[in-house]
Amino acid sequence: MSASGGTKAIVAALGANLAIAAAKFVAFAFSGSSSMLAEGVHSIADSGNQGLLLLGGKKAKRAATEEHPFGYGRERYIYGFLVSIVLFTIGGVFALYEGYEKIHDPHELEHWYWPVGVLVFAIIAEGFSFRTAIKESNELRGQQSWAQFVRRAKAPELPVVLLEDFGALIGLVLALGGVGLTLATGNGVWDGIGTMCIGVLLVLIALVLAAETKSLLLGEAAGPEQVAKIRAAVVDGDTVTRVIHMRTLHLGPEELLVAAKIAVQHDDTAKEVADAINAAEERIRAAVPIARVIYLEPDIYRESAAAAGNDPAKTPGGN
Repeated sequence: MSASGGTKAIVAALGANLAIAAAKFVAFAFSGSSSMLAEGVHSIADSGNQGLLLLGGKKAKRAATEEHPFGYGRERYIYGFLVSIVLFTIGGVFALYEGYEKIHDPHELEHWYWPVGVLVFAIIAEGFSFRTAIKESNELRGQQSWAQFVRRAKAPELPVVLLEDFGALIGLVLALGGVGLTLATGNGVWDGIGTMCIGVLLVLIALVLAAETKSLLLGEAAGPEQVAKIRAAVVDGDTVTRVIHMRTLHLGPEELLVAAKIAVQHDDTAKEVADAINAAEERIRAAVPIARVIYLEPDIYRESAAAAGNDPAKTPGGN
């Protein structure tokens, strides 16, 4: 997995979640807090998610085969989608169930200092993991807002870790609030309400992740800046006079397919056209290094054809 895949952030999150999960289960065993149990399962689910992301990154490195001529880059999208399913089913649904049970059968907390101490430790550990994810994301985010970064990122790992860590921190605050209110009032219902809130939070995050990774699985085009660079690189003003229409598709986070119909001079020889295409491919790869699969089809530009819909600005997906 490349640096842009956020391997450091994934490993940091995995280490933090394993340590936190163990502490939460110990706190649950001593206190009987349902918030602690839900948070422990949440951390186990998160640990499994990081394992899935690392596995997806490893599988994506496999070389292309005859059966899969464009390689296995989309493995990372598949495992990112699996993460959203795991977070929804194991983390969110379990927390909702446990919270419902605790509200209907509340009981006082025992050894309250265990859950409080573990929650404080977990907030510190998750904060470290979240800080690592933010630092790596800032290297790629540029001028985008955080919402835009999550929406537009082609590598699924960093958005997944960011949302997981953010959700974990909010969940820990909710758990601490549920435990605190239970201690203050002596009513265990508050612990169940805190657990239900954690479940709702996890389900919402899982739905966001599922929507974003589904879009990547369906196939997303290059970003506007990359498309503009490719268009500028194709045209040389001599043999290649314009882009008639173009399609781009991410085969993986670091691999882009470019297919375009380009306009050439009507009196160019076959050799001149072939040389121009080869030169255009070199310029595209220099401008956008991840454009590794390029297909350029020469044609003669006609105003009538452009008016009928072949113009890039009028062709769906051509921008």
